[in-house]
Amino acid sequence: MKLLFDFLPIVLFFGAFKWAEGHPDIAAQWGTDHVGFLVQGGVVTPEVAPVLLATLVVMLATAAQVLFLKARGRRVDTMLWVSLGLVVVLGAATVWFHSETFIKWKPSVLYWAMGGALLLGQWVWKRNLLRKLLGAQMKLPDAVWWRLSHAWAAFFAAMGGLNLWVAYRFDTATWVNFKLFGGMGLLLVFSVAQAVWVSRHLIEEPEASS
Repeated sequence: MKLLFDFLPIVLFFGAFKWAEGHPDIAAQWGTDHVGFLVQGGVVTPEVAPVLLATLVVMLATAAQVLFLKARGRRVDTMLWVSLGLVVVLGAATVWFHSETFIKWKPSVLYWAMGGALLLGQWVWKRNLLRKLLGAQMKLPDAVWWRLSHAWAAFFAAMGGLNLWVAYRFDTATWVNFKLFGGMGLLLVFSVAQAVWVSRHLIEEPEASS
């Protein structure tokens, strides 16, 4: 359930983009009539309507996630705050300047922020953030936690670069498909591979004596 909650903005971004891509004239007219004041010049054209409307949807969805957690009295993860800040700043720039370039940078910056946090935690603060997050669920040797943290940092760095490669090498529709299916697929494959590797190093808890 948490995984679906985390990926909900991406799914909604994808859905909004695909709908507007299939109905560009309707999307452009709706955008001009209802959110034209947010756009430089006041007019949403059919060419940019899909990415502009999808960007507005993901901005609202991410803000709704934060408000939902706050209303339930639950903690908002640091990365969700970072994601909200990025999507508001880069999303607003995308809408105002009619340019998808800004929102295409958002996943890369977020990936690099997560990877950088893992490395800073390990090297500067001498704290393994993955161990702090998952240490209660599994026991691993110190060396394994160190390798796991660096493996995830490398994965996030690679994903940030791959996102920009797709964004600048292919059209926006292809990037949107990659953002949902490619990003989630690679994350799932890497997670499974890491789980298999970690399972070989788990420290068995001693059984309590009766």
